[in-house]
Formats: sequence, C-alpha cells, structure tokens
Amino acid sequence: MPKVDILNIKGENVGSLELNETLFNTEISEHAVYEVVKNQLANKRQGTQSAKTRSEVRGGGRKPFRQKGTGRARQGSIRAPHYTGGGVVFAPKPRDYSYKVPKKLRRKALYSVLTSKLNDNELVVLDSLSLENAKTKEAVKVLEAVNAGKKAYVVTAENDTLVYRSFRNIEGVDVAAASLINVYDLVRHNKLVITKDAIAKLEEVFI
Repeated sequence: MPKVDILNIKGENVGSLELNETLFNTEISEHAVYEVVKNQLANKRQGTQSAKTRSEVRGGGRKPFRQKGTGRARQGSIRAPHYTGGGVVFAPKPRDYSYKVPKKLRRKALYSVLTSKLNDNELVVLDSLSLENAKTKEAVKVLEAVNAGKKAYVVTAENDTLVYRSFRNIEGVDVAAASLINVYDLVRHNKLVITKDAIAKLEEVFI
C-alpha cells in the first residue's frame, strides 16, 4: 500500500499514513478524466444564449422590389440572413446542455486523479486543520508551511465554517468537504491539501 507523510499545520512531519490502493494506487485513465471534466463543464453551462431567426426579426414583411425586370437577384425580404439587420441562420436558442455519465466512469476518473496527485507529489496530508480564528493571515501561513503553492484544494472531513472563512479570500484556493470533492476541482488545482480524517471519509464515501 502506498504511504504518505503526515504534516501538522506548521509543516512538521508527525508520522505517516497508509493510503487505500483503490483510491491512490489505481491505473490512471486519462480518457475517464477527460469525459468527466467535459461533463462537469457542460453541466455548468447556463444555456441561455439566444439570437433571432429571420422569422423573429422586426420588419421585412414587404417584398423589397418586384420579382422581375430590375436586373437584380430576386428578394423576398430585407430581413433575410445576408442583409444587414437580418436574422441569424441556425440561431442558437436556450437549451439544456447537461447530461449524465455512468457512476463507474466518475469513480474511475476520481481514482485516476487522486493517484496522479500522489504520483506527482501534489498531495499534502495534515493531521488536522484546526485554526483558532477565521483569519486569512493564518490560512496563508498554513499553506506556506506545507508548501502548497498558490492554487490549493483544501479538503476537510466535514463542512468546517472556520476553515472555509479563513481560506475563502485567498485567490486560487478552494475549500470542500470530502464527500463533495469532484474531478474538475482536483484537476484545476496544483495541490491537494487534505486532512487525515478527510481521507478516511473518502474511503467511506467513494469505495
């Protein structure tokens, strides 16, 4: 089983932890990660874009000139797509972009990203994340102590209001409970900072 060092919030090594092989030592599937990230981004789309077709544009009810005898190409409306102010061909309309991917594929993508984080030394495990006050200054000190960089994904076992309020103002840093982590957020952050209890929660929820 893979092992990882456990740090405290001062960046000191306080032990080691054996990680679950299913979560952190699986065969990496880039295709599964791609499909799940694409799905998440599609599900985020509002789908409210809209433009008018030639039947919806104001005006154009009268034939601009007679059919024959002018030497010009025949026209039926000045709101045809090739006219300035005309309608849009195949105009986009509001629609739902969301779709579902199989649960096994989502799990495979999650296992792949977690394994990749471990292999690329982008996983930081903390013994706990207990802060005295909800201050951004303290949160920055923690990230600097564990060498988490500027784009960190902080994961706790449960929703922790104090931790959230401490980290929320740091640009590039997001906070989530273990049961709510997702592939897209894991991919777009350079470091995964997770507590020991949160790893136990991952095993409980996702295996």
